[in-house]
Amino acid sequence: MKIAIGCDPNAQKEKEALIAYITKKGYGEVTDFGSEDPVYAHTAVAVGEAVAAGKFDRGVLICGTGLGMSIAANKVKGAYAAVVSDVYSAERARLSNDANILCLGAFTTGAKVREQLTDAFFTNEFVPGCASQPKVDAYHEYDAHRGECA
Repeated sequence: MKIAIGCDPNAQKEKEALIAYITKKGYGEVTDFGSEDPVYAHTAVAVGEAVAAGKFDRGVLICGTGLGMSIAANKVKGAYAAVVSDVYSAERARLSNDANILCLGAFTTGAKVREQLTDAFFTNEFVPGCASQPKVDAYHEYDAHRGECA
């Protein structure tokens, strides 16, 4: 699996720890999209565009709460970013929602919890044809036509 990761300047330490964890667990090849830009939306959009274009299978974004990164990444057509703070939500982000970007809070979750959330996100897969398929289809259809005039 190819994984894109980025963060805001405040989450550099957390990002480096997560890169080491992802590598140790063997989830895939990680590419660091940086953390220097204080306008973290630029990093979120870059990761979102790379994942949406299929250059990467999944993305991980980290800021203080994960909320800003999620909002920014979700502006990219084809990016489906989920901010999670509990294992069940991280599992459901993949199983029920087919999210392709995990957003985490550096200030709101501890290191061990971030690892557990990462495990849940990377070890679960959306199952085509499952009960959630109609809702995923609906937002993919909406996304495909985003920006078009009626």
